[in-house]
Amino acid sequence: MRAVVQRVTSASVRVDGEVVGQVAAEDGPGLLVYLGVTHGDGPTETAWLARKVWDVRLLHDEQSASDVGAPVLVVSQFTLYGDARKGRRPTWSAAAPGEVGEPAYDAFCAELERLGARVERGVFGADMAVESVNDGPMTLLLER
Repeated sequence: MRAVVQRVTSASVRVDGEVVGQVAAEDGPGLLVYLGVTHGDGPTETAWLARKVWDVRLLHDEQSASDVGAPVLVVSQFTLYGDARKGRRPTWSAAAPGEVGEPAYDAFCAELERLGARVERGVFGADMAVESVNDGPMTLLLER
């Protein structure tokens, strides 16, 4: 399981032109999380990564999202497991298929909520338009 985590002042995800999840500027700083799932990811990886995202000190003054109750927008992104080392066409074979990835994505979001996060979501498998204002910029790759 991989997550690209960005500290944002605002972020939103649209599906068919409609906002389905957002971290608004008036919410204060938040996190935008792109989540990739691979074969074999299960409850152990999900719990570890959700806890890490919630507790990692990416916000100003070395605070975590859990310290300030920052909102988290989670967007599924199977392309985090793309491999373009050979040729010009990436392969996605390391990405979990939808029947594995979607329950893992849902479990990750649910675990963040269980930890106390206000979680906004994209739509798994949808063609999404993501807009964000990266604060810092601050971007971190987390992997379990």
